Amino acid sequence: MKYGFFVVVFSIFAFFFGYVGFRGWQSLALYPSARPTYIVSFLLLFICSMAGMIFGDDMPASIAKVLTFTGYSFLLIFAYLFIVFLLVDVVRIANHFFHFAQSNMVSFRFWSSIVGLSVIIIAMIIGNYKFNHPEVVQLELQSNKPFQNKKIRIVAASDIHLGTYIDKNYLKKYVQFINDQRPNIILLAGDICDRSLKPLIHQKMYEELHQLKAPLGVYAILGNHEYYSQNLQNTVLFYKDAGIVVLADSISFVNNDFYLVGRKDRTDKNRQPLSTLLTTLEQDKPIILLDHQPLHLVEAAKNNVDLQISGHTHEGQVFPANLLVKSLFENGYGYLKKGNTHIYVSSGLGLWGPQYRIGTKSEIVVIDFKF
Repeated sequence: MKYGFFVVVFSIFAFFFGYVGFRGWQSLALYPSARPTYIVSFLLLFICSMAGMIFGDDMPASIAKVLTFTGYSFLLIFAYLFIVFLLVDVVRIANHFFHFAQSNMVSFRFWSSIVGLSVIIIAMIIGNYKFNHPEVVQLELQSNKPFQNKKIRIVAASDIHLGTYIDKNYLKKYVQFINDQRPNIILLAGDICDRSLKPLIHQKMYEELHQLKAPLGVYAILGNHEYYSQNLQNTVLFYKDAGIVVLADSISFVNNDFYLVGRKDRTDKNRQPLSTLLTTLEQDKPIILLDHQPLHLVEAAKNNVDLQISGHTHEGQVFPANLLVKSLFENGYGYLKKGNTHIYVSSGLGLWGPQYRIGTKSEIVVIDFKF
């Protein structure tokens, strides 16, 4: 079964790779001398992308960072070129039946590829800027529970994906960015690390995580990427050593004012039902829930949760994946109120793979929460 799945996935990827490679070759019919350079570059960039994904965490940081950035950028260009070539083929098929450009198809194929590639490069430049300049989303929300005339400032971040390419230098900027919002409490909604703990240890990222400052503490839950690490327990210990309280199907009664509930990720087969977690809580106290993946949001509303913070989706990260996210999730990004429950799904502070935000943004969310 496992090998069958691998064969299917490899076959699909080989088809896409072959299609883009061959259509690019055909697009250079006007300039055949450029074809060998194109094929060699295409193959080298593909090798870079595979090497970065498979071996990046075991390479020297300086080499791995260049390799992964180059490789992941190629994969994004590859994906967008697939769309460009597919659109060109649609025009070619239409021309076959309606004959509106009988003598210019070779030229059309070349110039449409050039224009398409130019648009892709411009979009990527803007997208890289968007990734490197995260925004602050500000919300003012109030509990529906008996009012205590209190207010806290929550600063929440998700999907930082610390590792080889989102390194300690990025983390230093993120920590300062979060601290600048003067939080009372900091909440990290999963996927703090990308997939391996090695780069975090090697770069001593615990030093920067220790600089997160909030009088009510720094709390985190585990996302699906924490489960991809070689040793989940070591990852949890690393966070705890960095001054972060990890909530995994557990609850903290913060300052004797409100409950903070952190769920295990859905990846964990031993994850408890939300109703079981909340059984013993005083229902007149505010409940803030951290749940990495924003699925089955009705559970939070049914269980009298005041505020749920999630991440995971990255809002698709790049167009047109953001449109797919909207169709897959009840709330794939942003604010939603369900019953008396406020729900916010963040697009994430970091990202996975290519360092571009095309049609989306990197963000933290600042919530002034009254109760």
